[in-house]
Amino acid sequence: MTQTDFSARLLTWFDHHGRHDLPWQHPRDAYRVWLSEIMLQQTQVSTVIPFFERFLVRFPNVHTLAQAHVDDVLALWAGLGYYARARNLHKCAQLLVERYRGEFPHDINALIELPGIGRSTAGAILSQAFGERHAILDGNVRRVLARYATIDGWPGEPAVQKKLWALSEKLLPHERLADYTQAIMDMGATVCTSRKPACGICPVFEDCSAKQQGKVLDYPAAKPKRAHPQKRAWLLLIENSAGEIFCERRPPVGIWGALWCPPMMQDEQDWLQLCNDRYGFKCSSANPLPAVRHSFTHFDLEILPLRLRLSHTASSTLRETGDVMWVKIAPGKAPPVGLPAPIRKLLESPHLSLDQLQCPEPFTV
Repeated sequence: MTQTDFSARLLTWFDHHGRHDLPWQHPRDAYRVWLSEIMLQQTQVSTVIPFFERFLVRFPNVHTLAQAHVDDVLALWAGLGYYARARNLHKCAQLLVERYRGEFPHDINALIELPGIGRSTAGAILSQAFGERHAILDGNVRRVLARYATIDGWPGEPAVQKKLWALSEKLLPHERLADYTQAIMDMGATVCTSRKPACGICPVFEDCSAKQQGKVLDYPAAKPKRAHPQKRAWLLLIENSAGEIFCERRPPVGIWGALWCPPMMQDEQDWLQLCNDRYGFKCSSANPLPAVRHSFTHFDLEILPLRLRLSHTASSTLRETGDVMWVKIAPGKAPPVGLPAPIRKLLESPHLSLDQLQCPEPFTV
């Protein structure tokens, strides 16, 4: 199959079976394409759509996003994970306003210099929003190309990536670039799937090398396995008389960077003394709640929540530092600040209801 045959068949398939009603396709402008590409990194379309729609209501363009406080951006992002994406999105919007008056540059190198935009994202913006001839190489496209040409090796390896990029660029058509870009992503997402590929309805299966060899599931090669460390942390749920939970902003790097969260500690210790020494709080008890387990890309985390209540004589007044606050969580309502999804779920659980919680005997260590 020639380059022209590959793209022609893919476009014909797309016209009849591709996705044409995604919210970022109407209109398919640079801002919507950029936002969708960032959200779709390591996240499925069905998960992204409601986040995308809520985000657009609050931030309909680059200027409104650039002017927003990062806490507002993180609050709307909470639940999507990989929060560095949200921080880079906000910083990128500010630089677009500062350097380009809120417009997206048409130069791919200028785009790649912006926070959070790599070569594939830049190519997606330029091809879909402006119809320019640039290749992409997201996870779905890597899988399609690795199978089509039986490219050995894990796609994360530089040598393998180089081969995949070369093939992605070689197969580009000279017209309908926006549709072609969406088509090859759609094909990977709906037909050439990782576990149960529908080879019988693939528009290019007759020339797919992996199909011909009966080795479709062998491509692309899996990432080499590494040990998945198990970690543990204690979560201090310090509650005042108004039912508010004490939260502090997390460091800008690391897990849940710049989000708000109750204090997390890596080492078991005298929690009542720690609250007094670190925060000036006098708490009357430290009661354990059921553990919460959460998996990150590189490790699993066991979260051990401890519920602590301020004593009647303690004050819940905080110094206005901008990095600590009391947060009221109401089930069914968006929290006032960005909270990590597992923490929000925990705070909304019945275990924290004053009426329902049956506290065990005070527990200290």
